[in-house]
Amino acid sequence: MPRMTEEEAWALDEMVTQNPPCVDPSKARRVVRMVALDDFSAGYLMSVSSSTHKTPSEIISELVREKAAVVASANE
Repeated sequence: MPRMTEEEAWALDEMVTQNPPCVDPSKARRVVRMVALDDFSAGYLMSVSSSTHKTPSEIISELVREKAAVVASANE
């Protein structure tokens, strides 16, 4: 991707300053949880994500549910 010239950067800054994006307040208050991962876990998630067409959040959720099911069945 080519770099912007100084003039293009100032023009973009002026355009964004004069035309701020519209934000829907109901969507702006969505809770975002950040999870720090090691490189191996992040690579695994991205690999599974690309092969299953699921988001990393969906994959983590499935893994947690599977683990909870195993623990629940072991405690019965």
